[in-house]
Amino acid sequence: MPKAYKRSIFIVDPKFQIKFSLMICLVMLISSAFYPLVIYQLISNLTEKFPGSAGQLEEMKESLKMVLILWQLGFGLVTFIICILFTHKIAGPMYKLKKYLTNLRDGRIEGSLYFRGGDYFQDVADEVNETVSSFQEQFKEDTVYLSEASSYLKNLSQTVPDDKKIVIGEIVHKLEDIEERFEELIG
Repeated sequence: MPKAYKRSIFIVDPKFQIKFSLMICLVMLISSAFYPLVIYQLISNLTEKFPGSAGQLEEMKESLKMVLILWQLGFGLVTFIICILFTHKIAGPMYKLKKYLTNLRDGRIEGSLYFRGGDYFQDVADEVNETVSSFQEQFKEDTVYLSEASSYLKNLSQTVPDDKKIVIGEIVHKLEDIEERFEELIG
């Protein structure tokens, strides 16, 4: 059984992945900042209400401040890493789709498009494969028709005046070029 492909490059599309991850982290950090602020404010209120314990509460507040800052930074880092891993399953298929479509446009069909297991947009790969297959079938039908039309014109050129043979020859040549391109696309 062949060994499964291991993902080794997680940042496939840095512009998308890092921007997306930073935006999510910013939203998460802003929304989660309320919890530490509430705790910090609660201790400040306790300090005002119980001046006798102010020293202990102030010490507790300072140590808690550092813990809360480190907690927020750790939470932000974990969120960023999770976002990079998550976006990898989006950016990878989009990169592969873009590469496949570029090759297709350049006349190179390298089999079916597939994404790694666990990647998102498997249905997009299936849809692209069905579309390419449909185009190939249409090209096969068109190639048969072009071949028939080309043969008919070659036969016709034997019965027309010489000045028309040149035009028919050019048409036949163009049809053969189109047929050849279709043959390349059919595979």
